[in-house]
Amino acid sequence: MANDLQVRDEGSIFWGSFWMLVLSVLLFWLPGLGSLIAGVVGGKIAGGVGRAFIASIIPSIALGAILGFLIKALTGVAWVAWLAGFGIFAVAVGGAAAMVLGALIGGLLAVK
Repeated sequence: MANDLQVRDEGSIFWGSFWMLVLSVLLFWLPGLGSLIAGVVGGKIAGGVGRAFIASIIPSIALGAILGFLIKALTGVAWVAWLAGFGIFAVAVGGAAAMVLGALIGGLLAVK
């Protein structure tokens, strides 16, 4: 019966991504270092290098998609929304280099 109650210790991409997003917003006033800290914490929560990398990209994708939908709702022009959403995504991914580096470090720390 004890084997039935074992908890998997794998980590979570969702929670790693969530904490990266929250900490990067809270530590925005530390350029570069805030994203690095958010990446390390989120990568450790994600539980591995591959999971940490995926978790570090999700906030950028979500930001681009959400702002693309908001721009579509405000302008009513689909190609403008797509272009703006893609541009926001590209800028967010480019600016998230420190978060990706921190996530890879955190993922390595999580590997046992």
